[in-house]
Amino acid sequence: MSGRLSVVGLGPGNSYQLTPEADSTVSAADALFGYGPYLDRVPERVGQRRHASDNRQELQRAERALIAAAAGETVAIVSGGDPGVFGMAAAVCEALARGPKEWRSVQVAFVPGISAMLAVAARVGAPLGHDFCAISLSDNLKPWEVVEQRLDAAAAAGFVIALYNPISRARPWQLERAFARLGAILPAATPVVFGRAVGRPDERITIAELSAARNNSADMATCIIVGSAETRLIERPGERPIVYTPRGTARLTA
Repeated sequence: MSGRLSVVGLGPGNSYQLTPEADSTVSAADALFGYGPYLDRVPERVGQRRHASDNRQELQRAERALIAAAAGETVAIVSGGDPGVFGMAAAVCEALARGPKEWRSVQVAFVPGISAMLAVAARVGAPLGHDFCAISLSDNLKPWEVVEQRLDAAAAAGFVIALYNPISRARPWQLERAFARLGAILPAATPVVFGRAVGRPDERITIAELSAARNNSADMATCIIVGSAETRLIERPGERPIVYTPRGTARLTA
Protein backbone atom coordinates (compact mmCIF):
# COMPACT_ATOMS: atom_id res chain seq x y z
CA MET A 1 0.00 0.00 0.00
CA SER A 2 1.40 3.40 -0.96
CA GLY A 3 2.00 6.04 1.64
CA ARG A 4 2.00 9.83 1.58
CA LEU A 5 4.57 12.43 0.57
CA SER A 6 4.19 16.05 1.69
CA VAL A 7 6.42 18.83 0.40
CA VAL A 8 6.48 21.36 3.22
CA GLY A 9 7.51 25.02 3.27
CA LEU A 10 9.23 25.98 6.52
CA GLY A 11 9.06 29.72 5.89
CA PRO A 12 12.03 32.08 6.30
CA GLY A 13 13.40 30.35 9.39
CA ASN A 14 11.63 31.53 12.53
CA SER A 15 9.13 29.28 14.26
CA TYR A 16 6.46 31.99 14.43
CA GLN A 17 6.53 32.20 10.63
CA LEU A 18 5.84 28.46 10.29
CA THR A 19 2.19 27.76 9.46
CA PRO A 20 0.18 25.41 11.71
CA GLU A 21 -0.44 23.15 8.69
CA ALA A 22 3.28 22.86 7.98
CA ASP A 23 4.06 22.19 11.65
CA SER A 24 1.46 19.43 11.98
CA THR A 25 2.49 17.83 8.68
CA VAL A 26 6.15 17.66 9.70
CA SER A 27 5.22 16.33 13.15
CA ALA A 28 3.14 13.50 11.65
CA ALA A 29 5.85 12.22 9.28
CA ASP A 30 7.66 8.93 9.79
CA ALA A 31 10.69 10.31 7.95
CA LEU A 32 11.99 13.73 6.95
CA PHE A 33 14.10 14.50 3.91
CA GLY A 34 15.81 17.81 3.21
CA TYR A 35 18.85 19.99 2.85
CA GLY A 36 20.78 19.72 6.12
CA PRO A 37 20.40 23.35 7.35
CA TYR A 38 16.65 23.20 6.69
CA LEU A 39 16.28 19.95 8.62
CA ASP A 40 18.15 21.61 11.49
CA ARG A 41 15.22 24.04 11.84
CA VAL A 42 12.86 21.18 12.69
CA PRO A 43 12.82 19.91 16.31
CA GLU A 44 13.89 16.29 16.64
CA ARG A 45 11.14 13.84 17.52
CA VAL A 46 11.49 10.36 18.98
CA GLY A 47 11.15 7.68 16.30
CA GLN A 48 11.23 10.11 13.38
CA ARG A 49 14.06 9.45 10.92
CA ARG A 50 16.01 12.20 9.17
CA HIS A 51 17.71 12.03 5.80
CA ALA A 52 19.90 15.07 5.16
CA SER A 53 21.47 15.77 1.78
CA ASP A 54 23.45 18.46 -0.02
CA ASN A 55 21.89 21.56 -1.53
CA ARG A 56 22.44 20.40 -5.13
CA GLN A 57 20.85 16.97 -4.67
CA GLU A 58 17.22 18.02 -5.06
CA LEU A 59 16.25 15.38 -7.62
CA GLN A 60 17.97 12.54 -5.76
CA ARG A 61 16.32 13.72 -2.53
CA ALA A 62 12.91 13.68 -4.19
CA GLU A 63 13.50 10.19 -5.59
CA ARG A 64 14.53 8.77 -2.20
CA ALA A 65 11.48 10.31 -0.57
CA LEU A 66 9.18 8.86 -3.24
CA ILE A 67 10.73 5.41 -2.76
CA ALA A 68 9.97 5.61 0.97
CA ALA A 69 6.42 6.85 0.38
CA ALA A 70 5.77 4.15 -2.24
CA ALA A 71 6.76 1.60 0.41
CA GLY A 72 3.94 2.85 2.64
CA GLU A 73 5.61 5.48 4.80
CA THR A 74 4.35 8.95 5.67
CA VAL A 75 7.14 11.18 4.42
CA ALA A 76 7.83 14.91 4.40
CA ILE A 77 10.37 16.82 2.35
CA VAL A 78 11.15 20.17 3.96
CA SER A 79 11.98 23.24 1.92
CA GLY A 80 12.91 26.75 3.01
CA GLY A 81 10.34 29.47 2.35
CA ASP A 82 7.63 28.16 0.03
CA PRO A 83 8.35 24.83 -1.71
CA GLY A 84 6.89 26.12 -4.97
CA VAL A 85 9.19 29.17 -5.16
CA PHE A 86 12.61 27.83 -6.22
CA GLY A 87 12.01 25.01 -3.73
CA MET A 88 11.46 21.27 -3.66
CA ALA A 89 7.97 21.14 -5.20
CA ALA A 90 9.20 21.24 -8.80
CA ALA A 91 11.90 18.64 -8.09
CA VAL A 92 9.30 16.25 -6.68
CA CYS A 93 7.10 16.78 -9.75
CA GLU A 94 10.06 16.12 -12.07
CA ALA A 95 10.95 12.93 -10.21
CA LEU A 96 7.32 11.80 -10.25
CA ALA A 97 6.96 12.49 -13.97
CA ARG A 98 9.99 10.43 -14.97
CA GLY A 99 9.82 7.76 -12.26
CA PRO A 100 8.14 4.34 -12.16
CA LYS A 101 4.36 4.09 -12.45
CA GLU A 102 3.94 2.88 -8.86
CA TRP A 103 5.09 6.28 -7.59
CA ARG A 104 1.93 7.81 -9.03
CA SER A 105 -0.14 5.92 -6.46
CA VAL A 106 1.55 7.91 -3.69
CA GLN A 107 -0.61 10.60 -2.10
CA VAL A 108 1.26 13.84 -2.74
CA ALA A 109 0.53 17.13 -0.98
CA PHE A 110 2.20 20.53 -1.22
CA VAL A 111 2.11 22.61 1.96
CA PRO A 112 2.81 26.31 1.37
CA GLY A 113 5.10 28.51 3.41
CA ILE A 114 6.07 32.17 3.59
CA SER A 115 8.51 32.84 0.77
CA ALA A 116 11.64 34.94 1.34
CA MET A 117 10.45 37.74 -0.93
CA LEU A 118 7.23 38.10 1.09
CA ALA A 119 9.13 38.15 4.38
CA VAL A 120 11.60 40.76 3.08
CA ALA A 121 8.81 42.87 1.60
CA ALA A 122 6.90 42.87 4.89
CA ARG A 123 9.97 44.14 6.75
CA VAL A 124 10.17 47.31 4.67
CA GLY A 125 6.58 48.05 3.67
CA ALA A 126 4.95 47.18 0.35
CA PRO A 127 7.54 47.01 -2.44
CA LEU A 128 5.48 44.23 -4.05
CA GLY A 129 2.35 46.38 -3.97
CA HIS A 130 2.04 46.28 -7.76
CA ASP A 131 3.08 43.78 -10.45
CA PHE A 132 6.24 41.86 -9.64
CA CYS A 133 8.24 38.78 -10.60
CA ALA A 134 10.91 36.52 -9.10
CA ILE A 135 14.14 35.57 -10.88
CA SER A 136 16.88 33.25 -9.68
CA LEU A 137 20.37 34.43 -10.58
CA SER A 138 21.71 30.88 -10.41
CA ASP A 139 22.84 29.50 -13.73
CA ASN A 140 22.99 25.89 -12.51
CA LEU A 141 19.82 24.95 -14.40
CA LYS A 142 19.69 27.62 -17.11
CA PRO A 143 22.28 29.59 -19.12
CA TRP A 144 23.34 32.98 -17.79
CA GLU A 145 22.22 34.50 -21.10
CA VAL A 146 18.65 33.49 -20.23
CA VAL A 147 18.97 35.21 -16.85
CA GLU A 148 20.11 38.40 -18.57
CA GLN A 149 17.22 38.27 -21.05
CA ARG A 150 14.71 37.89 -18.23
CA LEU A 151 16.24 40.74 -16.21
CA ASP A 152 16.07 43.04 -19.23
CA ALA A 153 12.47 42.07 -20.03
CA ALA A 154 11.25 42.40 -16.44
CA ALA A 155 12.88 45.80 -15.93
CA ALA A 156 11.63 47.14 -19.26
CA ALA A 157 8.10 45.92 -18.50
CA GLY A 158 8.01 47.76 -15.16
CA PHE A 159 8.02 44.77 -12.82
CA VAL A 160 9.44 44.93 -9.32
CA ILE A 161 11.99 42.09 -9.28
CA ALA A 162 12.77 39.71 -6.42
CA LEU A 163 16.21 38.18 -6.91
CA TYR A 164 16.80 34.73 -5.43
CA ASN A 165 20.18 32.94 -5.19
CA PRO A 166 21.97 36.24 -5.81
CA ILE A 167 25.57 35.20 -5.20
CA SER A 168 27.76 32.28 -4.15
CA ARG A 169 31.42 31.34 -4.03
CA ALA A 170 31.11 29.83 -7.49
CA ARG A 171 29.20 32.87 -8.82
CA PRO A 172 30.81 35.98 -7.27
CA TRP A 173 30.36 38.12 -10.40
CA GLN A 174 26.74 37.61 -11.39
CA LEU A 175 25.04 40.02 -9.00
CA GLU A 176 27.21 42.95 -10.11
CA ARG A 177 26.44 42.01 -13.71
CA ALA A 178 22.71 41.91 -12.91
CA PHE A 179 22.80 45.34 -11.24
CA ALA A 180 24.63 46.76 -14.27
CA ARG A 181 21.98 45.45 -16.68
CA LEU A 182 19.13 46.72 -14.52
CA GLY A 183 20.88 50.07 -14.13
CA ALA A 184 20.93 50.50 -17.90
CA ILE A 185 17.10 50.42 -17.87
CA LEU A 186 15.95 51.68 -14.47
CA PRO A 187 16.55 55.08 -12.82
CA ALA A 188 19.72 55.34 -10.74
CA ALA A 189 17.68 56.11 -7.59
CA THR A 190 15.54 52.94 -7.86
CA PRO A 191 15.32 51.43 -4.34
CA VAL A 192 17.03 48.09 -3.78
CA VAL A 193 16.25 46.10 -0.62
CA PHE A 194 18.71 43.52 0.70
CA GLY A 195 17.00 41.14 3.12
CA ARG A 196 19.33 38.66 4.77
CA ALA A 197 18.11 35.80 7.00
CA VAL A 198 14.77 37.47 7.70
CA GLY A 199 13.18 36.09 10.84
CA ARG A 200 16.42 34.67 12.20
CA PRO A 201 18.76 36.07 14.86
CA ASP A 202 21.27 37.28 12.26
CA GLU A 203 18.65 39.15 10.21
CA ARG A 204 19.92 42.21 8.33
CA ILE A 205 17.92 44.64 6.19
CA THR A 206 19.59 47.35 4.13
CA ILE A 207 18.23 49.70 1.49
CA ALA A 208 20.33 51.27 -1.26
CA GLU A 209 19.85 53.09 -4.52
CA LEU A 210 20.43 50.92 -7.59
CA SER A 211 23.43 53.00 -8.64
CA ALA A 212 25.09 52.27 -5.27
CA ALA A 213 24.04 48.63 -4.89
CA ARG A 214 27.00 46.26 -4.56
CA ASN A 215 27.42 42.51 -4.32
CA ASN A 216 29.17 42.70 -0.92
CA SER A 217 25.76 43.37 0.65
CA ALA A 218 24.50 39.88 -0.27
CA ASP A 219 25.12 36.18 0.17
CA MET A 220 23.07 33.03 -0.45
CA ALA A 221 20.95 33.80 2.63
CA THR A 222 19.87 37.10 1.03
CA CYS A 223 16.78 37.85 -1.03
CA ILE A 224 16.96 41.13 -2.94
CA ILE A 225 14.03 43.24 -4.10
CA VAL A 226 14.74 45.70 -6.91
CA GLY A 227 12.00 48.27 -7.28
CA SER A 228 10.44 49.50 -10.49
CA ALA A 229 10.72 53.06 -11.76
CA GLU A 230 7.61 53.82 -9.68
CA THR A 231 8.78 52.37 -6.35
CA ARG A 232 9.02 55.05 -3.65
CA LEU A 233 10.48 55.67 -0.21
CA ILE A 234 8.70 57.29 2.74
CA GLU A 235 11.44 58.84 4.85
CA ARG A 236 10.93 58.78 8.63
CA PRO A 237 13.09 60.56 11.23
CA GLY A 238 15.18 58.06 13.16
CA GLU A 239 13.55 55.08 11.44
CA ARG A 240 14.21 52.97 8.37
CA PRO A 241 12.31 54.30 5.34
CA ILE A 242 9.15 52.55 4.23
CA VAL A 243 9.46 51.18 0.69
CA TYR A 244 6.34 50.87 -1.43
CA THR A 245 5.22 50.53 -5.01
CA PRO A 246 1.96 52.38 -5.73
CA ARG A 247 -1.00 50.23 -6.67
CA GLY A 248 -1.68 52.27 -9.80
CA THR A 249 0.64 52.99 -12.68
CA ALA A 250 0.87 55.80 -15.20
CA ARG A 251 -1.05 55.10 -18.38
CA LEU A 252 1.05 54.75 -21.50
CA THR A 253 0.29 57.19 -24.28
CA ALA A 254 0.93 56.63 -27.97
